[in-house]
Amino acid sequence: MNVTQPSRRSLLKFGAAAVPAVALGGLLPAVARAATSPSGVQLRMPAEDGRHVRTFMAWPALSSVWGNALGGVRNDIAQVAYQISRYEPVVVLARPEQAADARYTLGGGAYYSITVVETANDDLWIRDFGPTFLTGPGAIAGLDTNFNGWGKTGTSYYQPFANDAAAAATLLSQYGVDRVQAPFVGEGGSLEVDGEGTMLATVSSLVNANRNPGKTQAQVEQDLKSSLGVDKVIWVPGLAGQDITDCHIDCLARFIAPGKVMLDKPGPGTSAQWVAVYNETKSILQSATDAQGRPLAITELPGPDRRQIRGTGKDFLSSYTNYYTANDAVFAPQFGDTYADGVAYTILQSAYPGRAVVQINIDNIASGGGGIHCSTQSQPVVPPAV
Repeated sequence: MNVTQPSRRSLLKFGAAAVPAVALGGLLPAVARAATSPSGVQLRMPAEDGRHVRTFMAWPALSSVWGNALGGVRNDIAQVAYQISRYEPVVVLARPEQAADARYTLGGGAYYSITVVETANDDLWIRDFGPTFLTGPGAIAGLDTNFNGWGKTGTSYYQPFANDAAAAATLLSQYGVDRVQAPFVGEGGSLEVDGEGTMLATVSSLVNANRNPGKTQAQVEQDLKSSLGVDKVIWVPGLAGQDITDCHIDCLARFIAPGKVMLDKPGPGTSAQWVAVYNETKSILQSATDAQGRPLAITELPGPDRRQIRGTGKDFLSSYTNYYTANDAVFAPQFGDTYADGVAYTILQSAYPGRAVVQINIDNIASGGGGIHCSTQSQPVVPPAV
C-alpha cells in the first residue's frame, strides 16, 4: 500500500435544513421491521435516478488514511459538492473540530445550498457507510447495512472506521427518520437496483466471510430481498481481495432504467484480472432477465487508456461507470484522456437525455480507489401516499 495515498476503499420526511445533533442510545429512532414502515407500508430501495430531496456527502477526516493527499482530496470533495449543489441541496458530514475548515473550503455557504452537519466520521465514502434509503407510499426509512470497514480488519487495506460505522444511525437520529437494521453486513456501493424489483450485486463483496461469515449465497440473497424490497438478484462473480471493496457493483454495472444496464468496459492498460471480470459480467447480463421477465439491454461505457490519464497507481479508479445521478444532472469523472472523456460524455448524454452531464476532475479521490458515486448518497423524495 502506498503510504501517502493508501487505497480506500418514522415516516417523517427530512426537514429543509439540518437539525442539531442529538445523543445516541435511547434517543435513537426505533428499529423498524425490514422493508416495512411502522405503519405497515411496504418499503423498497428506489432507483437512484428518481427525484432527490438532497445529497449527503462526508468530509475526509484522517491524515492517517490519506497522508499528504488529504488536502487535495478535500478540494475534490468540495468541487463535487459545489457541482451537485447547482441541482439539489447538499449536506456534508464533518467532525465538529473540522466543521469550520469544511465550511470554509466548501465556500462558506456562498455556493448554492451546501450545509455542513457536525457528525463524527472517519472518511468520505458515505455511499458505503451512510444509510441506504427505503421508500413507500407516504413513507421513508433508512437501512443501516452494519458497515464493518469492508471487512478489512487485519489486512493491509485496514483503516479506522468506528465513527463511520455509527454514522448511519447518528444521521437517521439527527433527522428523526426510522432506522432499519439490515440482516446482513454490506455497503451501499454493493447495492444496485432498478426500483422495480431487480438488483445487481457481486458475489465477491457480499457472499464473503469478511462480511457475512457462514452465510450461503441463497441466505444473503434472502436477506437482500427482505430488507431492500427486491424480488430478484442478478449475481455476477466480481473479484475478491484485489481492492478494498472486493469489487463493488457500482464501479462495474449500473441500471440506467428498468431493463437497461450500463456496463463498465476496461480501457487499454487495464490488468487482465479486471478484463476477465468485465467478460464474465457481460456474459451473465446478456443472458439475464429482470424481475419483470425483460432481457437486459446493455450499453457499454469504455474506460480511459490508463497510459493517457493523469492519475497513477494500481488502485486508481478509472471507471466512468461510478457516476452519480442527481436532479436533472449526471456527475461523472474526467480523467485527462481527452478522447475517452469525450466518448463517456456522449454515451452518458445519450443514456440520460433529460439531464446535464457534468464531468469533474476527481483524481485525488480516485487515487484512493473510489469515485463520485462512492462519495455521495441520495435522499429520495417520498412517494405520494395512496
